[in-house]
Amino acid sequence: MEDKEEGASAFLKGHTPRFLGRREDTTTSERTAMASDNIFSGLKVIDLASFIAGPSAAVILSDFGADVVKVEPPAGDLWRHANKLPPQPVAEDAYPWHLANRNKRGMALDLKSPDAQLVLEKLVKWADVLIVNTPHPARRRLKLEYADVAPWNQRLIYADVTGFGERGPDADLPGFDITSYWARSGLLSMTRDAGLPPTWPVAGSGDNATATGLYSAIVTALYRRERTGKGAYVTTSLLAQGVWSASVSIQAALCQAKFFELHDRRNPANAAMNVYRAADDTWFVLIVTSDKLAAVAKAIGRPDLLTDARFADPAQLTANMPQLAAILDEVFFAKPMAHWYQVFSGVHVTFGAVRGPQEVIQDPQLQLNDIVVPLEGAGGKLNSTVSSPIQVHGVAKVPARRGPEIGEHNDEVLRQLGFSTNDIDGLRASGVIPKERPRVA
Repeated sequence: MEDKEEGASAFLKGHTPRFLGRREDTTTSERTAMASDNIFSGLKVIDLASFIAGPSAAVILSDFGADVVKVEPPAGDLWRHANKLPPQPVAEDAYPWHLANRNKRGMALDLKSPDAQLVLEKLVKWADVLIVNTPHPARRRLKLEYADVAPWNQRLIYADVTGFGERGPDADLPGFDITSYWARSGLLSMTRDAGLPPTWPVAGSGDNATATGLYSAIVTALYRRERTGKGAYVTTSLLAQGVWSASVSIQAALCQAKFFELHDRRNPANAAMNVYRAADDTWFVLIVTSDKLAAVAKAIGRPDLLTDARFADPAQLTANMPQLAAILDEVFFAKPMAHWYQVFSGVHVTFGAVRGPQEVIQDPQLQLNDIVVPLEGAGGKLNSTVSSPIQVHGVAKVPARRGPEIGEHNDEVLRQLGFSTNDIDGLRASGVIPKERPRVA
């Protein structure tokens, strides 16, 4: 392992006074970050975004030691209440909030207040990264565009996430992952079986994929800044990330490829790549490549399929694919999933049982690979959380701690920015920050 001083690393090289210099007024969270060997220790992030994609990009930075300040309106981010809004699973614990905002300090700030610009300016001057997803028309009114804030900090990484991109007739439309990432990208047209309407995708799935893309953009800009000393404006969109996820099919369309009909498990394009059901009603995905066909046929007790005239050549196989799928349906429905797990593992074929969320959390792979980790301080039944999907060997992530209450760290952050007690009282009196710290319902 690198020497600790050197390990704060080439990534932060040349900026130790800005990031890591100790001050007498440091907070507990800062001292913890400074004492650690995390990659982003000392990196300062302002999260002005709402809901999932932007905040989750900030979570990844926080997992590796960044000091993230979540700034939300005095009434709070609406995502605080997603645990009580179907079709999300309903719970007393605000699990979506903690997932997207763990490890952060919380500020409540009314950006519509005329005096808010003074606080915003100090935040931007303090920060290394600013994350924002406010629609551009509102952003212009709030003076939150890159051109408004960049003069305050030439080294700032301004990270922007939109629904449909920055240009074009729909640039200013509001976008959620189901509309921008799933529907507009084409993904929703392909993730269904033939004859069925589009389904409703899992909440946040497109947002979290987009968060990883935004995180990548931020890290790319930080690397560029280490080389040039210059800040940057980085952006991605739910649409761009959705098209990237669907890019095999989109690229096929770009070259006018011939598409098969939507998947029909009873009449698949390839019965060796299909969904089947075991005797215990467990559905599983099976992918048998050509080099494994003989081994799989023997392992499932049907070597005769290799010499069956109906499947002897490509033309016959295509014509009789429904019959082959029906045979495999019967074979696989005769034994439970535990049996097929042993069979498929024995021939090293690719397969995957379809699990529900309650089954997923029992999977030992999650704990053994730090996919699910303990969560401190949330209370209720919420004592663990899903970690971000990136691991760096030799670097431990920051232990996950609950998301902040609304305005929980207002005084702490404002004092850190140089505001006196009288200044803070004045901000309360003018309505820039709440008069009393609101409590989460």
